[in-house]
Amino acid sequence: MGAKGSEIRESRKAKVLGTLAGWFMKLWAATLRYEIEDRSGICTPGNISTPVMFALWHNRIFTLPPIWHKTGGNGRKSVVLTSASHDGAMLSHAMAVFGLGAVRGSSSRRAVAALVGMKRALKEGLDVCITPDGPRGPRYEFQPGVVKIAESAGVPIIPIHATYASAWRLKTWDRLVIPKPFSRVKVVFDEKLVVPAGMDEAAFTAECDRLQAILRAGTDDL
Repeated sequence: MGAKGSEIRESRKAKVLGTLAGWFMKLWAATLRYEIEDRSGICTPGNISTPVMFALWHNRIFTLPPIWHKTGGNGRKSVVLTSASHDGAMLSHAMAVFGLGAVRGSSSRRAVAALVGMKRALKEGLDVCITPDGPRGPRYEFQPGVVKIAESAGVPIIPIHATYASAWRLKTWDRLVIPKPFSRVKVVFDEKLVVPAGMDEAAFTAECDRLQAILRAGTDDL
């Protein structure tokens, strides 16, 4: 069957494993007690505003889909940036369980395609969820892609913070956080941040530093 047959088998495996992972996350999340603070107004029923970019740290990705499912997405449609790797394919299928689409790419592979895909999604009225320190870190180090896209597309950024009453932290590069069953998870949708247009290099760097500081301020394990 050759390379093509191998790709098909890999795709099927990613779909099966990713879908199973998604349902596992969904069942796990059903045991958790969420406290949601919405400073942005994005969760207000009927508030179908212009598209936004959601930003949260990579080690919070286990929490994101259940949060979205818990709030009902407020009637909004969203896509998540996942890597172009096999793990990214699995993650995209896991997100589909929660009604979230995926844009494949990353800062290292298919980066241009990912940027184009995210801008297209925003233009079509979809929200985009991105992890600024993904897909490989360093942990809590802000990559400039989210600011670049927000500036180009003219959309605001909403930082998402998640803190945990009790959780495991895996020995991965990002110390992936898995909240323990029946524990409390506090989620904050922070205020919308408007990225200025036409920034020079110094202003762009300062904006990235500002957003990194905001996201880090909502983190309890620096």
